[in-house]
Amino acid sequence: MNLALLQSEIQQFINDHLKDDPTKLLLKHKEVLAIPFAEIMEQIQAKVRCEKKLPTWFSSEQIYYPNKLNIEQTSSEQTANYKASLVTGNSLIDLTGGFGVDCYAFSKHFPEVTHCEISQKLSEIVTHNYKILEVNNIQTVAEDGIAYLQQTSQTYDCIYIDPSRRNDVKGKVFLLEDCLPDVVTHQELLAKHATTILIKTSPLLDITNGLRVLNNVKEIHVVAVQNEVKELLWLIDTKQQTTQVSIKTVNLTHKEDEFFNFQLSDEKHQEVQYGLPKKYLYEPNAAIMKAGGFISIANSFQLEKLHPHSHLYTSDSLIDFPGRRFEIQKIVPFNKKIFKKELHLSKANITTRNFPVSVATIRKKLTVADGGTDFLFATTLLSENKVLLHCLKT
Repeated sequence: MNLALLQSEIQQFINDHLKDDPTKLLLKHKEVLAIPFAEIMEQIQAKVRCEKKLPTWFSSEQIYYPNKLNIEQTSSEQTANYKASLVTGNSLIDLTGGFGVDCYAFSKHFPEVTHCEISQKLSEIVTHNYKILEVNNIQTVAEDGIAYLQQTSQTYDCIYIDPSRRNDVKGKVFLLEDCLPDVVTHQELLAKHATTILIKTSPLLDITNGLRVLNNVKEIHVVAVQNEVKELLWLIDTKQQTTQVSIKTVNLTHKEDEFFNFQLSDEKHQEVQYGLPKKYLYEPNAAIMKAGGFISIANSFQLEKLHPHSHLYTSDSLIDFPGRRFEIQKIVPFNKKIFKKELHLSKANITTRNFPVSVATIRKKLTVADGGTDFLFATTLLSENKVLLHCLKT
């Protein structure tokens, strides 16, 4: 840490230039108060990324920021608070502490929290920031979390771990066993030290593959923010074998959060009703789509599905639904002449579901610009007919 960056004059300079063009700033300044401007620029760029993602840090004075990559990789406060609501107890250890956002959220639920971070520099930054944020129940340890666990006899109520998707040998990886640290190999060690394990993984991880390599998974949480899936959370009960895996989805929004839960076994064994498009059309949010709750969502809300692979749903009456809702205006075949004759749309939002043609190709063929209040769903019906559903959002 360069403590000179915390001088009031430098902090004021950082705040005054948050909205400035970085290139122009770098050309204008070589140093400020004898501090290389590259270091100041790093603080500016990192803080800018925190305005919406980490408002507590952004709005606090004297916060020291790591490089922008650390900020990009960290949880948002919104997702950190969600995952902290899933576990409770007296003690928790975070084996991959990073910038410390998750630990900050956990500290509101656990009297004792341990933050392990292999980077000495980042650990120092986190220790400083916790003091600024007046957090007194987090112990910071500048050590590899797995190594720390191997050396201690202490047990915890919960272990939290967020394996890195960047492998020094393999580059960017997607299989859980290729991430660092390798939680698959170290499952016995983790189970020895905690009754509950919470693992955060990339949203790109295949849920089936995760269940194949992880033991005693009790719940899988699929977390989306503004309809973009951000992370998968694997809640493991080390003391009890589970035969039922609960899938819990959440879409955190600026308005009202959307929740939908189902049992993985139900999705495999339930049947679903199919039907032609009725008055209303429903598209599940991204968390439900990632979770694969295609049959459960239909049965829970008593909806009919348009096609086994289309994942669009319909009903005669409008209902509350965890996703987007539309009123169908017209159904036309995917044919340029009929489209021009029946719909007369020069602009529309286009979505494809189980359709052999891309959005870009559809736009080019139909000469339809992006935007406006009209929506076109290009999809396949149960009859295998390729159609366009002209809709308005409800």
